[in-house]
This record gives sequence, structure tokens and C-alpha cells, in this order.
Amino acid sequence: MVVSGQSSADAGVRERGPKARTRRLMLATASRLMQAGAIPSVSEVAEAAEVSRATAYRYFPSQAALVEAVVDEALGPILDWSSASDDAAERVADLLRTSLPRLEAFEATFKAALKLSLDEWAQHRAGTPPAVPPFRRGHRIVLLREALRPLQGELPPAEIDRLAQALSLIFGVEALVVLKDMWNLDGGAAAEVATWAAATLVRAAVAEREKGPSG
Repeated sequence: MVVSGQSSADAGVRERGPKARTRRLMLATASRLMQAGAIPSVSEVAEAAEVSRATAYRYFPSQAALVEAVVDEALGPILDWSSASDDAAERVADLLRTSLPRLEAFEATFKAALKLSLDEWAQHRAGTPPAVPPFRRGHRIVLLREALRPLQGELPPAEIDRLAQALSLIFGVEALVVLKDMWNLDGGAAAEVATWAAATLVRAAVAEREKGPSG
């Protein structure tokens, strides 16, 4: 999951008519290229969409801003996830059931975004960070905290954060990288493992608190 450029998302809501159509065309073109495994630059998307570079950069001032917007489009209904359950384990399971099929459907897009994030990390390590704002990630933080909301008052905030951090290891495209690419699982089997691991983590966190420090 990722944190996307709010300004570009807001622009898509505010604009209507030709401007909105141009933005949608660029997003659709960028999505198609990313689903094919590429991490296109703004100029490359402009060329593929037959939009002038000047126009393209007005909508997306950097590659990171473009990728953030494409990722938001790919996440789609995941960003609107909510649950009426007051059971944290069930909420987490529902979040994974909702998210994992969508993540798999747009797996190439999310992997391309992950590669961009890793490339930026490598640039920072090499002492040559990009001049533009970096690609930002973090939607999973918001979603997992919402899923664990019933534990507020039952677990200390630090323990809820630790649980959310642990769950973030199996909620996102990284889980697909490990379970599908390394273990050669299909999507259904990968989802089953991730859901089982999430339920186990939630139960362990609650049981640890109930057991208490004295054991």
C-alpha cells in the first residue's frame, strides 16, 4: 500500500470536462504501461497518450506523483474499506479478503510502484536523492489501524501499533512477492496463508495481554 499525492487526487475531483478527460487518459495510459511491467516517466506517458509534455507535467509534476495517482486508482475500493464488526480479528480478515484479490489483479502495478520506492531508497543510499518529492507509501497504516480499532482500550496504544506493524508485513504486495514468487503459491493459496497469519497475530497479541507480565 501507498500514500498518494492528495493534490493530484483533489484535482481529479475538482476538474470537469476536457481537463478531467485528459487526466483520466493519462492515468489509463500509465496504468496500462505499469500493468505491462514498466515504470513510465511523465514524458513517456504523455507520448503514449498523445498529450503534450507541458500538459502532462501540469497534471503530474513528477514520476512519483504520477505513480501515486495510478496506485490510488488501482487500490480503488480498498481505500473505502470499512467494517461494522466489533471484533478485531474478523475486521482484519475482512480487510484481507477485500484487498488481496484487488492487489493480485493489479499486481504488476503495485510491483512497479514498489520498484520505484526501492530505486529511490538506493539513490538515497548512494547520496544522490531525487530532487523531486519522493514516492510516498503508507495507506496500509491507516487501514490496519482502522481494522484494529476495537482493541482500543483493550490493548495499550504501543501494543496496537506493534500489532499493526506486524500485520503490515503480510498486508500488501510484498506478501505476494514472497508467497507467489518465492513459494510459487497461486493467488488463492497465498491469500489463505496471509489470512491465517493475520488471525494468528491478532490472537497472539490479545492472548499476550490477557496472560499478563507474570505469566
